[in-house]
Amino acid sequence: MEKNFRPSPNSFKNTFCVFHEMPIESINGLKVQYDSKAGSKYYYTKAGMYRLSNHWGRLANSKWRLEPLEPETISKLKLGFASWNDFYPDNAEEEIYYLEANFIKKTVNYQHKNNPLYDKKAILRTSFETTKRIKQIRNLFNLTSWAKYFDYEDIDVLREQIITELIFTNKTLEEIKKQFI
Repeated sequence: MEKNFRPSPNSFKNTFCVFHEMPIESINGLKVQYDSKAGSKYYYTKAGMYRLSNHWGRLANSKWRLEPLEPETISKLKLGFASWNDFYPDNAEEEIYYLEANFIKKTVNYQHKNNPLYDKKAILRTSFETTKRIKQIRNLFNLTSWAKYFDYEDIDVLREQIITELIFTNKTLEEIKKQFI
């Protein structure tokens, strides 16, 4: 039986982390080491943390996201795993977040600059600026009314051009749209 591993009490305060959904069977034989008031259960190992929860995203003073299994599970209760190296410091003042868009799934997510996959091409922004850009990109993905003022053959091509500019430049959405009118 694996010895209990316990991180220090403030280990997760003001952190950003992307957990990866795992099959529930992954925690078979593990003992719950922390049970939160909100109902989440935590299992600590030498490699990282499993979190069993029905809520992800902003958690008190941290931002923890769950990347779902493919195909997605239907249960609202999800098990996520993150390596100890995947927890990065978070704060509202620094420009530490960048955006990634998936043009096939029409989704956008933010990542931390300490992510080893960051190629330093996307612009880093504060939490507030990142949230604002995410809203703009989601509107571009989900709505079509914004496109009525443009002359285009394929809205998806126009979408990708505008969203790419939002991710890789500091231009405002209005400045970017003017380029394409």
